[in-house]
Amino acid sequence: MHKRTLGYVAAILLLMGTTSCVTKKKYLLAENGRLDALKREAALKEQLADCRDENDALAARIAELERDTAELGRTVRNYREMLDANLGEQDKLNELLTRKMQELDERERTINQLQEMMDAQNAKVQQILQSVKDALMGFSSDELSVREENGKIYVAMSDKLLFRSGSATVDERGKEALAKLAEVLNKQTDVDVNIEGHTDTKPIHTARFADNWDLSVIRATSVVRILTEEYHVSPLQIVPSGRGEYVPVADNDSAEGRSKNRRTEIIIAPKLDELLEILN
Repeated sequence: MHKRTLGYVAAILLLMGTTSCVTKKKYLLAENGRLDALKREAALKEQLADCRDENDALAARIAELERDTAELGRTVRNYREMLDANLGEQDKLNELLTRKMQELDERERTINQLQEMMDAQNAKVQQILQSVKDALMGFSSDELSVREENGKIYVAMSDKLLFRSGSATVDERGKEALAKLAEVLNKQTDVDVNIEGHTDTKPIHTARFADNWDLSVIRATSVVRILTEEYHVSPLQIVPSGRGEYVPVADNDSAEGRSKNRRTEIIIAPKLDELLEILN
C-alpha cells in the first residue's frame, strides 16, 4: 500500500511540473485583466456617484430657489402693506421694495432658465430614445429591450444575443445590434455611455474567468472595444463596468429569470454641464 501511494504522488508531481508554466501564465493574464477591469470599475463607480450627487444638487438647488422665490414674494407683499400703512416711510420702503423686486426677478429668470434647459434635456432624451428604438427595431424582445428611466436610456441586450455561454466574445448577431446602436451614438457627442455587464447567480470559474464578477467586467469591455474600435464610438464618452450577479432584474430561482439577469446594459445619459454651470 505504501508503494502504491508513493507512485500516485510521483505521478501528480510529474503532471504539475508539465502544466504549471502554462497555468501560471494564464492566471497572471486573467489576474492582470481583472485588476485593470476593477480599476476601471472603481473609476466608473466614482463617476456614477458624482453624477448622482450632481443630480441631487440640481434638484436641491431648484427647490431652494423655489422656496426663496416664495419667501421673496411674501416679503414684497409685506412691504406693500407697510407702504399703505405708513406713508412717512414711503421713500425708504420704495427703495427696499425696488431692490427686492429686482432680486425676485433675477431668481425667477434663473428658475425659468433652468426649467427651459431641463425641458430641452428631456426632449433630447425622448429624441434619442426614439432613434435607438428605430435603429434596433429589427431585433426581438427576447434579444434586447429599450427603456427610459430617470432621464437615462437603458438598452438591455441578452447574453443569447451577444455571447455564447461562458464566453466574452461577441457573436455576429450581437455585432449587428452594436453596429446599429453605434450609428445613433456617433450622432450624439454630448452624451455619456456606460456599459454594464450582468450575470445570474450560477458560479463560474475557468482559466479565463475567476468568477461571475470577472466575467461581467470582461464582457462589458468586449462590447466597449467593438463600439470604439470597429464602429468608432468616441472612447472619451464610453466606460465599461461589471456588476456581476448583484443587480438582478428577475428571480434567479428559475431558468427564465436567470436568462433575464444574464445581460449587458448600455446606459445613455445626456451630459449636465450646462445645468451645473448655471447652478454654480
